[in-house]
Amino acid sequence: MAEANELRRIEPMKARLAELPADDEGWGFEIKWDGVRAIAHCGAQGLRLVSRTGRDITAAYPELGAITAGLGGREAVLDGEVVAFDEAGHPSFQRLQQRMHVRDDGQVRRLSREVPVTYVVFDLLGLDGESLLALPYTERRERLEALGLDGDHWRTPAYHRGDGAALLELTSAQGLEGVVGKRLDSVYKPGRRGRDWIKVKNTVGQEVVIGGWLPGKGRRSDTLGALLVGYWEGDELRFAGKVGTGFSDAELRRLLKLLEPLRRELSPFAGRQPERAAIFVEPELVAEVGFAEWTDTGTMRHPVYRGLRDDRPARDVVRELPVS
Repeated sequence: MAEANELRRIEPMKARLAELPADDEGWGFEIKWDGVRAIAHCGAQGLRLVSRTGRDITAAYPELGAITAGLGGREAVLDGEVVAFDEAGHPSFQRLQQRMHVRDDGQVRRLSREVPVTYVVFDLLGLDGESLLALPYTERRERLEALGLDGDHWRTPAYHRGDGAALLELTSAQGLEGVVGKRLDSVYKPGRRGRDWIKVKNTVGQEVVIGGWLPGKGRRSDTLGALLVGYWEGDELRFAGKVGTGFSDAELRRLLKLLEPLRRELSPFAGRQPERAAIFVEPELVAEVGFAEWTDTGTMRHPVYRGLRDDRPARDVVRELPVS
């Protein structure tokens, strides 16, 4: 019973941004999927899919429900990523955006046909009531692969022992985000971001907290012109720049509708401030952006909006810099 309680509300283990280890023989490497992290609770009652923030997102992805049948009646707690693939077979966070924020049942059913998703499974946390958190990564993966989870909307990609540079080069050639490295002997530490799991990216990206916006001009005069974003440094929200590209007209309208109720008088940013025309909001919404590089002043150069992330707690967003 204690083991069952341990797994009932479990926060996913996290990876730290880093460079590839010089000696990687003790590491396993997986492709880094550009999707939404989710814990899948599979059992006699069906599927319960929970986001990193603890929100039940099962209803948003009805095509994943049949994974319980793929388990042949066994109960399992899985860790994985909900991914939408484009026509070329590459993960597309932009396509996934169409599924992430939908609440209407009829629209969900339609979109599940037009923009289907796949649950990419990369860890097994519990099986038939037994917690596997204290087992090493290699044994959890061995038990996971023995389940043979490979269906129309779920898959279990292989991992590679060592030779992380080769996999990173392959992902770069295919336009993928990067790799995740995990120590072969590492246990699963819920909610922790230690040195046992690392992520190595081919592209520069960052989750940011939206702290305000600038009014639009010209064609955008009736909506927002740019988002004002930042990251937490201790108890202070640091200004990271303005994001003015990457939006569709529909997304601009949606963002403004979400931000208007969050208006506040004073800036949520500490230290460096945005320009005077800024309209400030409570720092509750999280977005993902791509950008060229960090400047010496701690802002992003040429940031591009990629989408909202309602699967990330705003208070957890910090500036990500590689560690050795």
